[in-house]
Amino acid sequence: MEPLNWIHQALLDNPQLAIFLTLGLGYWLGNLKLGTFSLGSVTGVLLVGVLVGQLRIPIASDVKAIFFIMFLFAIGYGVGPQFVRGLGREGLPQVLFSVTMCLIILGWSYLIIRLAGFDLGLGAGMFAGSQTISAAIGLASQAITELHLSAAHTERCANDLPVAYAVTYFFGTLGTGWVLSRLGPRLLRINLREECRAYAMDMSIHEDLDEAHSAWHDVIMRAYRIDKGSALDGLTIGSAEEFFSDIEKYTAIYIERLRRGGKIQEFTAHTILEHGDVVAITGHHETLSEIMERSAVEVEDRTLLSIPMETVDILITKKRVAGETLQDLARERFAHGVFLTKITRGADAVSIPLLARTRLHRADILRVTGTPRHLERIAGEIGYVDRSTTLTDMVFVGLAVFVGGLMGSITVPISGVPITLSTAGGALICGLIMGWLRSVHPTFGRIPAPSLWFMNSVGLNMFIAAVGISAGPDFVDGLKQAGWGLFLWGAAATAVPMILAPLIGCYIFKLHPAIVLGSCCGARTSTPSVGMVKDAARSDIPMLGYTIPYAVSNTLLTLWGLVLILMLK
Repeated sequence: MEPLNWIHQALLDNPQLAIFLTLGLGYWLGNLKLGTFSLGSVTGVLLVGVLVGQLRIPIASDVKAIFFIMFLFAIGYGVGPQFVRGLGREGLPQVLFSVTMCLIILGWSYLIIRLAGFDLGLGAGMFAGSQTISAAIGLASQAITELHLSAAHTERCANDLPVAYAVTYFFGTLGTGWVLSRLGPRLLRINLREECRAYAMDMSIHEDLDEAHSAWHDVIMRAYRIDKGSALDGLTIGSAEEFFSDIEKYTAIYIERLRRGGKIQEFTAHTILEHGDVVAITGHHETLSEIMERSAVEVEDRTLLSIPMETVDILITKKRVAGETLQDLARERFAHGVFLTKITRGADAVSIPLLARTRLHRADILRVTGTPRHLERIAGEIGYVDRSTTLTDMVFVGLAVFVGGLMGSITVPISGVPITLSTAGGALICGLIMGWLRSVHPTFGRIPAPSLWFMNSVGLNMFIAAVGISAGPDFVDGLKQAGWGLFLWGAAATAVPMILAPLIGCYIFKLHPAIVLGSCCGARTSTPSVGMVKDAARSDIPMLGYTIPYAVSNTLLTLWGLVLILMLK
């Protein structure tokens, strides 16, 4: 038997191998870059799936359903804390902005579908591709199968859906980023870099902007000898720490150990330093280099410095901390002795700028460095040490997906029309609730970041691979029929809402010009575009507007896949 024939027969006999072949080549294709642009894993997997599908390999429908429901639960779990957080008073303008944009996107997409005369499959696929919301494909395809159409009509719609998605996704991704990063500042008549700098200056409360980012730098421990006449000589330990610290500029130092008369001694904040003492001091490298070396003499004392320093991630769960600024947190006594080096927020683990007035949200993850004693104290006051682990709470995951799917399967007849979230939609809503509960009570429901990535990325792409392989035989014919008209209609569906979004966000919802474009990216759930906005701004400031709109729109735009089918039927 010829090698190619043998491979073909092996794939026919073992369809699961076709899916893994599609995943491997699809991820590779999706990661290829043309400048800063890449197709992304979903489009790469879909295109490879279409090619593999030319071999007419049968794929069981259960494969798609299992992985898609897992993916939607993971999406809800990841964005749950930010979704609930956005319902609070401070996040309300961003929530209302996101809901408004989602409604505009739905209405505009519906209008285009009607004007272009697309059927259910082309319409839903154009919506998913032009809005870069891959998850909508699953809910739309499920909704189509539940409309009790003829078998031929259902099959045609199922085949048209990935065709429209693939044709419109390219501009959906690249066009969104270009409109927001290049055209957006011109529409608002702003200099984005200057707006971000002004915003950071206001959030930093001091003139030297560069100082605001010093907390990103390495934390070190050094030993210093106090000589007669030194600035430290005669100060209490508490006074010395306050004297050399500036909360607003993150230039804190902490005295960890004291050697006096050749012996390491216990001390309190009221202990008076004397010349001849040797102290172990922790601080940022720049602080110790620029300040301490002018006030004391660095010495080598390995015994004094034999204090383990740790860096841990702390998940914020305490309500009293949520809403406080970094400046507020730094003044708390329990924050003594630790250094904040990073804040990540949301399902995409977006890095948040470290500025004095940056506000903390529940479920933010703070990366802090210090001695075990200090770390244990602050963790007890603000949340829970999120230590690295490979274990997933599968009891929680299995039962939560089951309960969500069961709730979603409930059908409610409205005017004779059966309305249901579907099992996948129920899993999404249950994921939102469970993700928020996990952020409040982190003792259960643990899903480590690698596991969550697997459920998100591989879960979706397993579904997309099955869709592509199943649609492969009719894909080329569908593409010929759709032609350039589908691409142009999709470009219009992408561009118009994103042209309106900065104006609506800035002038109606009064979002700051520095963060409004980040909010627009979140409302489109477009991570590549927020990267382009960040590059254009040369700042992380736009990220502050991204997470809440992303959480809201990721939920609504996914559900729109179902709603749109009900509107079009």
